[in-house]
Amino acid sequence: MTTLMERIGNERRRLRNVRQRMAAAIEAQANGDEGFVPFYVAAADYIDETMQRLHKQDVKMGKMIVEKVDEVDDTVKQALKELDDRLEGAKDHLKPFLAARDALRERGVETLEDFEAAAKKYSDFIVANMGHHGATNDLSAKLFELADWEYMAGISDEQSAQEERLFNQVVDTMPEGVDEPGE
Repeated sequence: MTTLMERIGNERRRLRNVRQRMAAAIEAQANGDEGFVPFYVAAADYIDETMQRLHKQDVKMGKMIVEKVDEVDDTVKQALKELDDRLEGAKDHLKPFLAARDALRERGVETLEDFEAAAKKYSDFIVANMGHHGATNDLSAKLFELADWEYMAGISDEQSAQEERLFNQVVDTMPEGVDEPGE
């Protein structure tokens, strides 16, 4: 049985791995190769599922910080504003990425270039804006106990199994000739 922190760590590593695989495929460019279609759809499905869950976790984290902090002072307000801004930016960038995935699923090869352009923009945004951020991480580390982290993560066995299935689909559909990311 894996611990909560191991589950969260595995999910975040897999998310980074999927994004890196997708970035490597974009760099290689599909050039009309229909073998990229199932891979890109699988990568986008994985990212969609995982980012939706991470979004919910971050929203919970913000609410929990407000509940647990002694005073919502300017430092806390600034940390929460930064969190909200990141979450809003992530949602705004996810929408066109998922629309490109849906077009790829529906129309296939003819939308490969559009998908690659949308996926690159999304990936670039994630690299530049997401990940660990000091202010909210510092607050949550100070305020949260293990039970709080478990509640915030809300990762069920079913979600873990679904996340693993989606990740395996990405690995299984990765086009030949695309370099796998290093760990």
